[in-house]
Amino acid sequence: MDAMNSDLKGKSILITGASTGIGAAAARAFAEAGCRVAIHYNASVNRAEEVAADVRFAGGEAFLVGGDFTSSAKAREVVKGAAEHLGGLDILINNAGGVQVADVDDAFFDSVMDLNVRSLVAASSAAVPYMRRAGHGNIINVTSIAARHGGGNGAVLYASAKGFVSTFTRGLAKEVVKDGIRVNAVSPGVITTPFHERYSTPAMLESFKATIPMGRLGTAEECVGAFLFLASDSLSGYVTGQIIEVNGGQYMP
Repeated sequence: MDAMNSDLKGKSILITGASTGIGAAAARAFAEAGCRVAIHYNASVNRAEEVAADVRFAGGEAFLVGGDFTSSAKAREVVKGAAEHLGGLDILINNAGGVQVADVDDAFFDSVMDLNVRSLVAASSAAVPYMRRAGHGNIINVTSIAARHGGGNGAVLYASAKGFVSTFTRGLAKEVVKDGIRVNAVSPGVITTPFHERYSTPAMLESFKATIPMGRLGTAEECVGAFLFLASDSLSGYVTGQIIEVNGGQYMP
């Protein structure tokens, strides 16, 4: 733990979708490791301010940056704003994403892909030049167990979008490794976050729990260790193009 803390101390990091859930837990954990944290939010500014207060209490530097990630242009602006404020960008965690429940028409398809795919690609492409100039960097994407098994009923487009994220992670890792940049992903299973509070009924969550060998749902805090590991060059310097599954044994590739 001490090696990881010294490795991450002073690093600049942007976490997208960091006002709640896994992103918020990651922001608090990286602050405890001594990072300077840019906290991205869309509508939940009050929650983002609460996370920023926690980051500062932990001794970290917090910077709030808002933007709707259904717009790839806005995603690029968020990365630029964070990098300019922090004087560069060492780590990017692409956590923003979600699923909308609606009939599948062109507008619905575009909304799911804009939020989960286009914004992630745009944020990554905007971050790479900063990392390339520094000669190092880490991009950590957030995919999902849904990318492995197709998702729950009505979530096929979300699952497909996360499948893109997993493949993009592997491909981008090959393209930027020569620049000293590592690209990996964390794949959460069923985690108790506002995402499932919004999209999953209690009955659905109980059915999910029955398929998990550990017999319970995970917490956002139980995901942060994977992020810290992948962000630390001293702990994972020879790891790139990999996806870490955090799902209580629900899926074992």
